[in-house]
Amino acid sequence: MQQSGQGVRPLTVAIVGAVGIVIAHLLDPWVFRQVRIENIYSEDWGRLLRVLGYLPLWLVLAFALWLQEVPRGWRRPAALAMSPVIAGIAGELLKLLLRRERPGAHEGLYYFRPFSERTFSTSGLALPSSHAVVAFGAAAILSRLFPRAWIIWWALAWGCAFTRVAAGAHFLSDVIVSALVGWLAGWLTWRIVLATRFTPRRRQTERPRDTGFPR
Repeated sequence: MQQSGQGVRPLTVAIVGAVGIVIAHLLDPWVFRQVRIENIYSEDWGRLLRVLGYLPLWLVLAFALWLQEVPRGWRRPAALAMSPVIAGIAGELLKLLLRRERPGAHEGLYYFRPFSERTFSTSGLALPSSHAVVAFGAAAILSRLFPRAWIIWWALAWGCAFTRVAAGAHFLSDVIVSALVGWLAGWLTWRIVLATRFTPRRRQTERPRDTGFPR
């Protein structure tokens, strides 16, 4: 499951993510000027990709999965809800800490809001992207729940991130940070909800059937 993210270690992701963030910061001015699609959210595909960063969507889908899973268990639906929630909360806390405002408000220049100004408001702050971080949090856990479709989940999340950059609402580095936070949220959710409880039990019950041993 290397491709789905299950075989990737957090340290590896942190190193690759750190390098990606540095490169993204170098590219931010160019991307802000060159990558722009006016009225992107007037297009159906643009609205589709943006809504993937809307947290209630994933809560509704988690509830739908719970209805499907009953009475087998609650952990998979809980994981689907938990990962984007963790990612979203982490994203808001990082915004309050890093305090970089949206690029459009300052003609593509970095501007960091003083802590004395609207200390606990994330309005107008952009690092990381709220939409992208939720979408990446969902993609990270979906890639573990349904690993054969991992490329679809991540492609949709990157599509959401692209629309935020193309709309001029975020720097490239904003969404790269979002991807890193989202992956870590998925990894943490997997460790807490599924890996330590659900997976071992399932393997124990499946072993006799798979090997032919009597129960």
